[in-house]
Amino acid sequence: MPSSPVAAPPTASERTRQLRRVALSGLLGTAVEFYDFLVYGTVAALVFGELFFPGADPAVGTIAAFGTFAAGYVARPLGGVLFGHFGDRLGRKSMLLLTMGLMGGASFLIGLLPTYETIGVWAPVLLIALRVVQGIAIGGEWGGATLMVVEHAGERRRGLWSSFTQMGAPLGSLLSTAVVAYVVTLPKEEFAAWGWRLPFLLSVVLLGVGMFVRLKVVESPLFAEVKKDSAESRLPILDVLRNPRPVLLACCVGIGAFTAQSLLTSYMIAYATGIGYARPQVLDALTVSACVALVVLPCASALSDRVGRRPVVLAGAVASAALAFPVLSLADSKSPGLLILAVVLGHGIAQSTMYGPLGALLTEMFGTKVRYTGASLGYQGATLIGAGFSPMIAGSLVAGSGSGAPVAWLLCGGAAITALTVCFVRETHRTTLTEPAAQTTAPHTEEISA
Repeated sequence: MPSSPVAAPPTASERTRQLRRVALSGLLGTAVEFYDFLVYGTVAALVFGELFFPGADPAVGTIAAFGTFAAGYVARPLGGVLFGHFGDRLGRKSMLLLTMGLMGGASFLIGLLPTYETIGVWAPVLLIALRVVQGIAIGGEWGGATLMVVEHAGERRRGLWSSFTQMGAPLGSLLSTAVVAYVVTLPKEEFAAWGWRLPFLLSVVLLGVGMFVRLKVVESPLFAEVKKDSAESRLPILDVLRNPRPVLLACCVGIGAFTAQSLLTSYMIAYATGIGYARPQVLDALTVSACVALVVLPCASALSDRVGRRPVVLAGAVASAALAFPVLSLADSKSPGLLILAVVLGHGIAQSTMYGPLGALLTEMFGTKVRYTGASLGYQGATLIGAGFSPMIAGSLVAGSGSGAPVAWLLCGGAAITALTVCFVRETHRTTLTEPAAQTTAPHTEEISA
């Protein structure tokens, strides 16, 4: 019997073409993620308090609305474990198709959700339930999308290629801001009646484009080798937690970036409009900042390929702490131009410098057999601590003190955690992903097996 023909290995041009497709898939996936999450955060700040939590004091209503925002973040680590398990067992691609479908579907359903006036208490219950579905889906999205890019990329340009996934954040912000900027021009009554629904319903367009691209992506070559050898981890979460230090480090190193992101985007809308800025002025500031971030993110990531992940992340953390109080002072000036400068400095530059190299850094901290689970758990833990509760804590402290100073202190605190953690993370930009063990911490510590 003639033997089956062996498939020829892909050529260099085919590998490059596939890498570009994977990078585009990661960009679109993260853009859908941040579009849906930022649309929710923006609409929560503007109208969810009165639509889903009526009868409460305005400040309490806003805090309650941001409480549902936190519900999505609480679900993220669960999604990281769930999709990480199957991603490390069955493959990256299938999980990424599922996470994108769940994310876009939940957002679309939020756009159809009746308000408290129509169905009473079931309105906030269903809102929180859909928010949790979003959180679970996002918990598996980022880790899979980023490690797919990193595992396809060459040894020396992993940071630059992984930045495409990171660039989905400002791209999603631009798209969400553009759509919300349009609907907020509607009369207040029309915006509250139906205008707020449009950004959620339009997410189905992004979902369709993202699914089309993602269907054409091939499986990670590193995972394909693991699958070929039947060497998958039976319980990736247990393998990761046997040595929890890398996960804890991955979580803590991302806290500064997510604290800054949450406070200077979603919470800034509520804060700035509360001290007298018009909504379009705040959205303009976020738009300019997102444009700056689209430039800073790949630059910071490419720089991390040359000088290392640690120095770049540390520089961003130091800049974020140093700029915290100046940024708040600029925002408090009630000058639209200075508000733009504040958000650009704090978010577009400092936060993006911290955030850019995280995609490569976190995926390099774990071996192939547990990379999906480990990177997802670390990243989503950082979002839970750094971003999930920051708007709610900031809203409570500002309402209690009558001052915006707590916002600056929270920014400093998040940056300090990141800067301190960087000192305990081993440099990974020259790590070979096929090594038996990924060296993630100081030489005297244990390593997590690939």
